[in-house]
Amino acid sequence: MKTLNIIIPERMIGNRLDASLSEMLPDYSRSKITTWIKSGDALINQKTFKPKDKVSGSEIVFLTLNQKQSNNWIAEKIPLNVVYEDEDIIVINKQFGLVTHPGAGNWTGTLANALLYYDPDLSSLDRAGIVHRLDKNTSGLMVIARNEKSQKYLVEQLQKHSVDREYSAIVYGHMIAGGTVDEPIGRDPRERVKQAVLMSGKDATTHYRAIDRFKSHTHVKAILETGRTHQIRVHLSHVGHSLIGDPMYGGRVRFPKKASEELKDALLNFKRQALHSKKLTLTHPISGESMSWKAPLPDDMIGLLEVLKKFDS
Repeated sequence: MKTLNIIIPERMIGNRLDASLSEMLPDYSRSKITTWIKSGDALINQKTFKPKDKVSGSEIVFLTLNQKQSNNWIAEKIPLNVVYEDEDIIVINKQFGLVTHPGAGNWTGTLANALLYYDPDLSSLDRAGIVHRLDKNTSGLMVIARNEKSQKYLVEQLQKHSVDREYSAIVYGHMIAGGTVDEPIGRDPRERVKQAVLMSGKDATTHYRAIDRFKSHTHVKAILETGRTHQIRVHLSHVGHSLIGDPMYGGRVRFPKKASEELKDALLNFKRQALHSKKLTLTHPISGESMSWKAPLPDDMIGLLEVLKKFDS
C-alpha cells in the first residue's frame, strides 16, 4: 500500500481539497481521489476532511493510495477475444450476447466478470478498467485500462471525442447517400428502457454512409463523435433506417416485396441488432503513440449480407 506526503502550495489557498489533490496527482482520477478522502485515506494533522473542505496552504496531506477492490463483482472464466494487450491497456473484440458490466438482472456472466478472471489486478480499478461500453447484442472492439493512469487518460480522450470509433451496421431501406445526424439523445419519457431524440437530451452526433446498397437494405458505416446510450440505433432509426434485428427501435421484422424464403428466414432468425464495432483508433495513454485496430465482421453479419446479395442477383 503506497503512501504520499503532499504539501499543499499557497497558490491553492481557498481551493477544495479534492480539486487541489487532483491537480497535484494528475495520474489519478478526481473520482478516485474523492473516494480516498471520503474513506479517511487523506489525513491532515491526523484528522479527516470532506472533499469540499477548503485548503489553507502549506498543510501536509498524508495520503494512503488504497488500491482495495472497488466493487463486489466476481471473477468468472468466460472466453475473451483479446486483440491486443500491453501492461497499460487491453483491446478486445467483444462477442454479442455479452453484457458489459453487472447490473440489475445481470450480476454475473458479463464482460467485467470475464476481465477480472483474465487479469485479477483489474479489481482495484473502477468498473474493472472499463472506460466505455457496447450494448449486450453489439459486437466488436473495446479498450480496457489496466491501471489508474491509463484509465484517467482514456476517459479524457473519450470526453474530448478524440477516440475514433467506426461501426458497421445493416439497416432497413435503400439508403441513397450518407449524412450526419446531429440530434440530442435522452431517456424516452414514455418507455424508460429506451432512448429517444429529445431537445432536452445530451448532444449526440453520428456520421454515416452507405457501403453496400441492396434493393431494400443497406450496409452502412457509422462513425461516432459522441457515445450516448444506443446512439447509432436511435439516430439511424430517426432518419428512417432502423437496424435489422432491433425490435426496440425498428419494430417488427419487415420483408421486401417478393422476398425469397431464404431472405425471410434470415431476417426472422437474426436475433440481435446488426451492429459491429469495426475499427478503434486512439492515442496510447502512456506512450502517446497513435494506435488502431480492426475487427472483421462476425459470421452472422457476413451470412446476412450474403443472403441480401443473393436476393438482389
